Amino acid sequence: MLRKQPLRQIWPRPEFSALLLLLWLLLMNSFALGQVVLGLALAWLLPFVTQQFWPEKPQVHNANRLLVYLAHLLWDIIQANFTVARLLLKDPATLQPAFVRYPLMLTDEFAITLLASTITLTPGTVSAGLSPDRKTLLIHALHEPDPDAMVRQIHQRYELPLKEILE
Repeated sequence: MLRKQPLRQIWPRPEFSALLLLLWLLLMNSFALGQVVLGLALAWLLPFVTQQFWPEKPQVHNANRLLVYLAHLLWDIIQANFTVARLLLKDPATLQPAFVRYPLMLTDEFAITLLASTITLTPGTVSAGLSPDRKTLLIHALHEPDPDAMVRQIHQRYELPLKEILE
């Protein structure tokens, strides 16, 4: 007799899979049947193969705040694209690249990963490393004349909301 398996064993991260499928279709700029089938296969395969590496499911404590965070992030990405384009078209020789050590207040691994990803998604900045004690994030900025201001901005705009949402 066949034993029923829980859905999570067959499809470990259905929400993530749905997001992967959507991103695949948007990146391919096509909703053709072949792209949908390939997207579904990848959306199932990636979470299934990597499930042993996933941490426990994060607990979202404030879903409304998450929506505000995502809206701020989208706006910041749009603004940063224009800023980077302006800086590069103006005079690249005047750029002041910098490595900045960002002291982390977050302790949750998933929250730290989201913060690092947020920084990398924003044009002009890249998360370059995490200290072994997970208390400092190394960030490279394309143009940062005031590293302290950047630290304050990341703290206010991204880290505090993530702490409120996830910790």
